Amino acid sequence: MKLPEYKNLDTQHLQRLFDNMSECYKLFWFQAIVNAVKEGKELISYDDLVNEMIASAWYMVSEYKLNLGPADTLEALVRQAYNISGLKSSEKKEVVIATIKELKDKELNRMKQALTYNVPYRLQAPFMSDFKGKAWSGSKNDLADRINAYANLIYRFNQISGLDSKIVIDSDWADYIRCNYEIITGWIQYNMILYLQRRNPSVPGIPNKLFPPQERKLERVKTFWKTIVDIVPVHDIYGNVQMEKNNISIDHFVPWSYVAHDELWNLSPTTKGINSSKSNHLPDWNLYFDSLCNLEYQAYELIWTYDVVHKEFEKCAREHLNNEDIRYRLYREGLSKSEFAVGLEDVVKPVYTAAKNLGFASWKY
Repeated sequence: MKLPEYKNLDTQHLQRLFDNMSECYKLFWFQAIVNAVKEGKELISYDDLVNEMIASAWYMVSEYKLNLGPADTLEALVRQAYNISGLKSSEKKEVVIATIKELKDKELNRMKQALTYNVPYRLQAPFMSDFKGKAWSGSKNDLADRINAYANLIYRFNQISGLDSKIVIDSDWADYIRCNYEIITGWIQYNMILYLQRRNPSVPGIPNKLFPPQERKLERVKTFWKTIVDIVPVHDIYGNVQMEKNNISIDHFVPWSYVAHDELWNLSPTTKGINSSKSNHLPDWNLYFDSLCNLEYQAYELIWTYDVVHKEFEKCAREHLNNEDIRYRLYREGLSKSEFAVGLEDVVKPVYTAAKNLGFASWKY
């Protein structure tokens, strides 16, 4: 992905900001700068940038359980802020930032300062090709002065004073960022996806996990289950609550926060209260999988018994059944209950186990 040129700015070296990246800090630091400039800021404190970094990584770490790197300081910082703040893992970004600003915690501040030890200075290394080896050593004030002597930098250091340190964005670079904000943001996201996929090879749907959780569009699934409820009694798998058409909420057995999809085989009806209680936890396998299997097989039988159910299934399948192999294994006509159960476990268990290994907590109603 090539970034646009602009005036006499050195966009070729900008393109190399994320070369040879073994940690995620540069991505989040530059993303924080870009967002601040978009908001009209050109004099920005380390503390404001770190708070933005924490908020940007908040959902990846606390909601989606992504690994940001080996012993990653930003990941540990998010976990510390999450543990002491009392905020939800799915909290709005502006609330996360506002809360972090008010937190008075020595360990949090220590970790924030540790995060700024290298990245503010090393981000612009591509613009300083002769700046190597011992040039990076010495006091931060001396290092900032030596970096400030270079031309064409995105930003320079205004003062060095711990988290109160400030950078000032070059006015031409600020114009460039504002004029090309969408392109630059897309470029950062592209590099973020590549990095996170490398760090989380077994995690599906990485591109959907850069941002806060979105509202699921499950109306066709609801209609499918409402059609079934009109024909036979249906009980949810957690509280054995009989479903009524006006109280159906659709649950992801393996949380959406892990699977990042709305496939039919992972969805079942429950109440809003139970769904809210379950949140993004994993239901206890031994307690609930057999119930899930029984409920799904009940629906499967009705698909091949009632035309009205089959019609709603076909509508639902167009949006929520995207793997033809799984469709054949679980929804072809003529399956016995034991065949269906084996097929469903073969599909769900590996995904469930991977989510459990990633740290999703077990849950019982």
